[in-house]
Amino acid sequence: MDTLHLLLSGFAEALTLENVLMAALGALVGTFVGVLPGLGPTSAIAILLPVTAVLEPTQGIIMLAGIYYGAMYGGSTTAILLNIPGELSSVPTCLDGYPLAKQGKGGPALGISAIGSFVAGIMGVIGLVFFAPVLADQALKFGPPEYLALMVLALTLMVSLSGGSFLKAFIMGAFGYTLSLVGLGPSTGVPRFDYGSAKLVGGLDMISIIIGLFAITEVLKGIEEKRVTTVIGNPGSVYPSKADLQKSVKPMVRGGLVGFFLGLLPGCSAAITSFLAYDLEKKVSKHPERFGHGAMEGVAAPEAANNATSSAGFIPLFSLGIPSSPPLAILLAGLMIYGLTPGPVLFEQNTTFVWAVIASMFVGNAMLLVLNLPMVWLWVKLTRVPYGIMAPIILIFCTIGAYSVRNSMFDVFVAFLFGGLGYLFSTYKWPVVPLVLCFILGPLLEESLIQTAAMSAEGLAIVLQRPISSVILVAAAALLIISLVLNRRTQKRVQEERERGIDVS
Repeated sequence: MDTLHLLLSGFAEALTLENVLMAALGALVGTFVGVLPGLGPTSAIAILLPVTAVLEPTQGIIMLAGIYYGAMYGGSTTAILLNIPGELSSVPTCLDGYPLAKQGKGGPALGISAIGSFVAGIMGVIGLVFFAPVLADQALKFGPPEYLALMVLALTLMVSLSGGSFLKAFIMGAFGYTLSLVGLGPSTGVPRFDYGSAKLVGGLDMISIIIGLFAITEVLKGIEEKRVTTVIGNPGSVYPSKADLQKSVKPMVRGGLVGFFLGLLPGCSAAITSFLAYDLEKKVSKHPERFGHGAMEGVAAPEAANNATSSAGFIPLFSLGIPSSPPLAILLAGLMIYGLTPGPVLFEQNTTFVWAVIASMFVGNAMLLVLNLPMVWLWVKLTRVPYGIMAPIILIFCTIGAYSVRNSMFDVFVAFLFGGLGYLFSTYKWPVVPLVLCFILGPLLEESLIQTAAMSAEGLAIVLQRPISSVILVAAAALLIISLVLNRRTQKRVQEERERGIDVS
């Protein structure tokens, strides 16, 4: 009852006119920023942090939090309509969202994305309210061996994301991991693969690679196909049908649970959880061959996962002072600017502030739904813009997005280089998602591997001696076997469909 009383008092504070306006402004700005390629929540929060310094602490953090989960939703818009993920966590959404848009279901896909984000966001905030102390304590039990096992588990996704050829997926994954090695070594601080270039010492920026592989590649493909409009076909009604909602409810819940529980772990970003949620949904589906060709569940699950992860990240941030993602690291800096120290002391000394921010997340997620469902038609209109106009605009935003992360023209060059590579990969049917996945996991895998080896004289054997990490490894082995079986079964079913004259390409 004490928790409910504190939450009610938080609502009393969060529902004041000033705080409601801050939540609405944050959600709106976040959604807009999420739509722009390369300009994610990290950039937006960093840019607006000095502006919020003139606000009261509660208003400032409510606005920054709104930008964070608003951007997590906004990245799905261009992923579905244009096959361009606004955020890294929206990459899995492209896999089924864009095929749905080409089938005339772009509107319902955006509607499912908005509803899934709302449902998972509320699930995450409920978890934040009732389970924060227990779950934060469990997250502390994860050391380097557990993270190493978790990264191995995540790598099993390459089988599911192979696109029909595990050999190609493995080669692309190895290429992605090699790219992640460029820059300073995590343990030695010695430059690697820099070839005497000062630009390469800082490593390759993930955003630039994503912009190149998806946004610029899509423009090149559009030019080759001589497209007239951005998306083929009518996007349809923005409100999903009853059948679409029924198919998406369980994926939303499963994706929300995956995103929430893994989102408690520092370093386990929304990009990872959205991939895991998508893979889980493909495994439990009775028709996995539909995934990648326009399955509504393939939109609902990753979108729910990335919003649940963003909510879950506030648990270790508020309870322990541990940011689980780059945007939350900037939010941590914002708390410090206001003289607020995250941790148990924050709950004791700043009770009103903490519960007002938590209550504002309910308000902000509701506003995200209220603002975006009616406004979806604005994004759908993007599909009717002549491609000759849209393509240069996309390239301009790509250039701005790649440059703005580190203020470097080198990153712009990298984006266009990977745009050319992405076009070649697409032409010759090489899957790019394993490359992206291994580039994300590479630094985390390497760091946890080095730390695990240094923990014990027995080296990596400690992973098998600790209960949590050993269970995760067993789960990874089981999932690998299941993935191989399901992948073979899916290919067999696809072949049967083709023999029956059904196009599943």
